[in-house]
Amino acid sequence: MTARPSPATSVARSSQPGHRLPPAAAGGPFPTVDVHAHLLIPEVEALLAGLPGLAEARDLEARRNGPAALAVNGPMVRERIPKMTDVTVRLAAMDTQGVDVQLISPSPSHYHYWADEETAEKLCRLATEATAAHCAQAPDRLRGLGLVPLQHPERTVRALDHALEQGLLGVEIAGHAPGRELSDPAYEPFWSRAEQTGAILFLHPFGCTLDDRLDRWYLSNTVGQPTENAVALSHLIFSGALDRHPELKLIAAHGGGYLPTHIGRADHAWRARPDAGAGCAHLPSSYLTRLYFDSLVHDPHVLRALIGAAGADRILLGSDFPFDMGTENPVGALRAAHLPDHDFHAVRGGNATTLLRLT
Repeated sequence: MTARPSPATSVARSSQPGHRLPPAAAGGPFPTVDVHAHLLIPEVEALLAGLPGLAEARDLEARRNGPAALAVNGPMVRERIPKMTDVTVRLAAMDTQGVDVQLISPSPSHYHYWADEETAEKLCRLATEATAAHCAQAPDRLRGLGLVPLQHPERTVRALDHALEQGLLGVEIAGHAPGRELSDPAYEPFWSRAEQTGAILFLHPFGCTLDDRLDRWYLSNTVGQPTENAVALSHLIFSGALDRHPELKLIAAHGGGYLPTHIGRADHAWRARPDAGAGCAHLPSSYLTRLYFDSLVHDPHVLRALIGAAGADRILLGSDFPFDMGTENPVGALRAAHLPDHDFHAVRGGNATTLLRLT
């Protein structure tokens, strides 16, 4: 299967809704690929309705965000539901953005890591199968990721296998589960299976454990999300998980948060303190070139710094489609960084074409 049609096919399909060749695709030999796009699955929330633990989880989310943010979040999400549920609407939006292919993951609001084992397994199967069905409606434009019950490590391998059996490329995970960091040894079988199968892992936080310290001015997202990314990646690096699993294909959302552009402090600690350097074999900064990061950092200076830290070959276009904390013009945001042509096209789609095996 080829992600980008031949010129002749492009002309033939140009009049069909959702199949117009976006202008950005003419800028290089690769399709334009957005690796950070979401799907809303109402059936997941219906599955959990009335279950013990749901009200408590929602209360925690409300406390973390604060009333002002919640008053904005509700209308914002409702306005965007068609883009997250209707394939025709999604494809039209992609055409407007100049995006050829999206890698779709369930909305992180569907994690529900409070759920018991049986419920969590049902939830992940439902989310995974719904994502596969959504992508199957436009298989040349859409790829997908499933979910795993991160709060139940013993069930993660089975859930990952199910996602791959459904034709998805891997799974989306948060930066931690209640009482467990990603450095927890209980996840070793999961990392091993992901490495063995070549599955893609998309690290996307949801909620920050700084809780109500961030309950104003949407700090829960603007500070909380990059903090959670930095903590999660630090656990993977300093624990030696990336030494034990060097072939993991892990994409960190939001440019990896604060870690890539502040990695010098981690390097200093690794050199200066035996407790900091005990778990990983190499300088923390060296692991950035083993990871992938999306380009969604909202600042061309930060994007260039991210490329300087990880390499242009490890950065992938990301928009956080269709949420308001994303960008409606991911290619334009990339152009604003004024990268060399080779780096621009690598980030625009060349790197993702290889990683997602689009050709």
